[in-house]
Amino acid sequence: MIKQEINEIKRLYTPSRCSITRICGCYVDGEKNKKTDFKEAFLSLPEEEIFKYFELLRKTLSGTVGKNMLNLEFPLDSEKQGGTQEFLFRLRESKLKDDTLLDEFYDKVIASYEYVGNYLILLIHDAYDVPGQTGDGLTLDDASDTVYEYILCCICPVNLSKPGLSYDAQTNEFHNRIRDWIVEMPEAGFLFPSFNDRCSDIHSTLYYTKKPEEPHSEFVDSVLGAVLPLTAGSQRETFQALVEETLGEDAEYEVVKNIHENLTELIEEHKEIPEPLALDKHQVRDLFEKSGVEEEKLTSFDQLYDNAAGENACLLADNVANTRTFEVKTPDVIVKVTPGRADLVNTMTLHGKQCLVIELSEHVEVNGIVLKKHAPII
Repeated sequence: MIKQEINEIKRLYTPSRCSITRICGCYVDGEKNKKTDFKEAFLSLPEEEIFKYFELLRKTLSGTVGKNMLNLEFPLDSEKQGGTQEFLFRLRESKLKDDTLLDEFYDKVIASYEYVGNYLILLIHDAYDVPGQTGDGLTLDDASDTVYEYILCCICPVNLSKPGLSYDAQTNEFHNRIRDWIVEMPEAGFLFPSFNDRCSDIHSTLYYTKKPEEPHSEFVDSVLGAVLPLTAGSQRETFQALVEETLGEDAEYEVVKNIHENLTELIEEHKEIPEPLALDKHQVRDLFEKSGVEEEKLTSFDQLYDNAAGENACLLADNVANTRTFEVKTPDVIVKVTPGRADLVNTMTLHGKQCLVIELSEHVEVNGIVLKKHAPII
């Protein structure tokens, strides 16, 4: 799913657009015991509660695609009888009215979701009458030809409110506030099936994780049966390792700077395209070649890539590139450059020592003090 498709579903969680048919939940304590569960027709809930649920649901469809929101494909085996995809499909088809299926789903989550403390498992069923669109993206509300039926799950921590003093209007006094259990924003969740090309895609799911570097892999494996890609942090580390191992001990500053500039340029060229820019093994190799990596250093690149990322793995450009700044770091000095101006920093050999040379503009400040006259800083 791309951002526009995610936002289209997200916009449904308002009173005027809502088509949610049912909401179910199971409250789990820190010892993995089911404390209570509930099943309700969503629109029968009090208005105040509906707004709170909307907030939780929208949060499960937030963040960055490729970091917080991951498009996962189901393995073919998961679609066979007894597979994870087949189970989720039956759960959706039940419209959350089959108590046995719901209990089985809760048990799967509880057995695989690692969390210290209490949490709430929320499930909704929705049937969205998808409006048509013109070629230029205009919505035609009266031209719907498909219904997107889906379930959305979110897992929310439940914690005690903070202690403090509260004002009692009846007695006109301040007292110790009564602490109660608060449902917080979700840590994880998923949308099934995916809403790809504004249609139902039962072969994939959209997975949400609040912490990209802690994606609850056991939960994904057990409940979704899908394979998680490398986390955003792991992709960045993998790319950095590829650069270092490919260049070897005689890595040149200019080549590394070129890789940064060319990668930033690729991202800029791609910014109008909805899908995130993903680089496969061949595209990363082409990037290195374009940036001046010598051919002899690329002889073992394919093997290095396969070992670091995986033979068929792709790296998202936004995960591996730092487009906010260009940084040069030594044990004692850190130089940060505005994006697009890496050309201001170069290397030069002076008095037998390798030095950084920074081209200065007319305005220079040192600790907030403006220098009227300045010589080049080396």
